[in-house]
Amino acid sequence: RVGVNKQSLDALWPRINEAPFSSARARMTTMHRHTHRDSASADHIMLCTKGAPERVAPICDTMQCDGAVVAIDRVRVLHQAETMAAAGMRVLAVATRALEKLPESAEHAERELTLLALVGLIDPPRAKAKAAIATCQAAGIHVVMITGDHPATALAIAVRLGIADANDVAMTGREIPTLSDADLAQRIRDVRVFARVAPEDKLRIVKALQSCGEYVAMTGDGVNDAPALKRANIGIAMGRGGTDVAREAAHMVLLDDDFATIVKAVHEGRRIYDNIRRFVRFVLSTNAGEIITLFLAPLLGLPLPLLPIHILWMNLVTDGLPGITLAAEPAEPDSMQRPPRSPQESLLAGGLWQQALRVGVLMAALALGTQALWLRNGNSHWQTMTFTVLTLAQLAHLMAIRSDRTSIWALGVRGNPALLVAVVVAFGLQMTTLYVPAMTRIFHTEPLTVTELAVCIGISSIVLWAVELEKWILRRRIRMAHDAW
Repeated sequence: RVGVNKQSLDALWPRINEAPFSSARARMTTMHRHTHRDSASADHIMLCTKGAPERVAPICDTMQCDGAVVAIDRVRVLHQAETMAAAGMRVLAVATRALEKLPESAEHAERELTLLALVGLIDPPRAKAKAAIATCQAAGIHVVMITGDHPATALAIAVRLGIADANDVAMTGREIPTLSDADLAQRIRDVRVFARVAPEDKLRIVKALQSCGEYVAMTGDGVNDAPALKRANIGIAMGRGGTDVAREAAHMVLLDDDFATIVKAVHEGRRIYDNIRRFVRFVLSTNAGEIITLFLAPLLGLPLPLLPIHILWMNLVTDGLPGITLAAEPAEPDSMQRPPRSPQESLLAGGLWQQALRVGVLMAALALGTQALWLRNGNSHWQTMTFTVLTLAQLAHLMAIRSDRTSIWALGVRGNPALLVAVVVAFGLQMTTLYVPAMTRIFHTEPLTVTELAVCIGISSIVLWAVELEKWILRRRIRMAHDAW
């Protein structure tokens, strides 16, 4: 935009040597020779240095100011760099030196330079980043910034994104080597920004967080990030800007390099895990209900309530397809407001197996109660009604456990169409075992009257009301605890 053509400059001043950038030096130097003059002539070898102002200013003797070269005012230069960094800019100092002859190396010639300018680069955060970080924090995920930028730059960006507060202080790469592992682990919980960090420091930060019991996800794109990515519990490499080494070391590759995508992955992961727990809870409760019914009936002096084909039918119709549709259940509304679960937590934690057992006992009680009552009345349909009550109770339970807290009336029926279809189909198939002659012969069932069927539906719905009551009590306890807090 200002009329400078890099290709023409490369042809006029080809690079003949360089001192590459390193995190220890925090600067890079290149040397160039003018192609149209005698290489031995003075002022026709140029040395150019760029890097962190605090690393470039000390090797400068002069600076360019208002078109003139004057003695450098390092205090003024560094103060200006701090001011730019505090505004969220990444600041580079650019300096040069004319050489009369070729030195041993570019690094040896890094002295007596003339500072040309401070360059401020603005790399604005993505629009979604701030909202994504806020979502992470609400979900109990602590976001930490690790960067090679100036501390003031890092803090300014971190405050803008909501990672840190205005009163927070960044820990620098100079401090980290001076701390023992124990001291670093003690201080690291309160640090949200690490600046001017060397690659080896990233690995120590990850280890220190893990030693505090944290589950660490680390993002990175460079070769130097590979050890930290590999050490982290979840290493996340950048798919677009990342190196092959980083992608190989990581556990996951982010194809769009967008932090918001990580948050979406966390949200989806919580949904999947919740649905796995629901499926396990459903299968445990239904099987418990069947086993308890078969086990207790003889002990109570009742005839065998179910035939083997009835059990196979329930396992196929109610435990099969309807149970699988729980995988399509949307995430809970508060799934990203809950703290992360412990990695050591069992799948059955949080009272899951107790809930499953309670519902299983309730199903068995309803089935055995139906059997005993209709046997007592001399009704020949007692086995068919017991079979129907247990089958419909399992479908009622399936509808009730779509959410751990939210009422089924608040969820509605549109959230998981697959589950609704599966329940309707399962109910229809159950009706065929009662009213289709070929099916009644296979299942040894008898058609129920409208009253008997209504009684079966009413008794089985008790499971739904019981689970809803349990969720209401849980919501009430949470609300009372929140009000007390």
